[in-house]
Amino acid sequence: MIPTRDIDGCRAAQERLLQSLGGLTDDACRRPSLLPGWTVGHVLTHLARNADSHIRRIEGAARGQVVEQYIGGREGREADIEAGAGRSAAELVDDVRDTASAVERAFRSLPPPAWDRPTKDVAGVVRPANLLPLRRWQEVEVHHADLGLDVTWKDWSDEFVAAYLPHLLAGMGERLPAGAAAPDLGRVPDREVMAWLFGRHHRDDLPEVGPWG
Repeated sequence: MIPTRDIDGCRAAQERLLQSLGGLTDDACRRPSLLPGWTVGHVLTHLARNADSHIRRIEGAARGQVVEQYIGGREGREADIEAGAGRSAAELVDDVRDTASAVERAFRSLPPPAWDRPTKDVAGVVRPANLLPLRRWQEVEVHHADLGLDVTWKDWSDEFVAAYLPHLLAGMGERLPAGAAAPDLGRVPDREVMAWLFGRHHRDDLPEVGPWG
């Protein structure tokens, strides 16, 4: 099945990201992002190379092949991010814009039968191609807030929260501390639950959770 909702959500998130990058300066790209050890330039480079990785897997699915998400695996991913992080603001924004357009074209051009074919991420997890638009949507929304510019997790779209929160909740149990009971989330707003599960928000009444993936 073609994941039309997720393709459209991804497109809208990419458009919001690009709108907020208007007027970005070289100095701003050198500033620390909200991710430890990464500047704004690192985050933008990651977003561009992540788009490339989705294109690679979608094109592989079209051929009936399962390909690596990043050439060179995790080491290749990190090397590409480090190599691109110091570019000028204009180069970084152009890269994000061009790859965002390219990944949308790839999603919209995949033949319907190919959406059920397997793909593999950098951790070796195998997923059907029809989950990739949602995964890319998640990357854009979360890392847009990680830039530390004018957008925070409180600005995540309602559509994104509704689409992705169920996936986070489904994997919550295995990320809780050993022996910890699942917390009562009934009175916590969905967007705040999501920020907590993404490790972007702390609440004294909620435990620390392990890495998400």
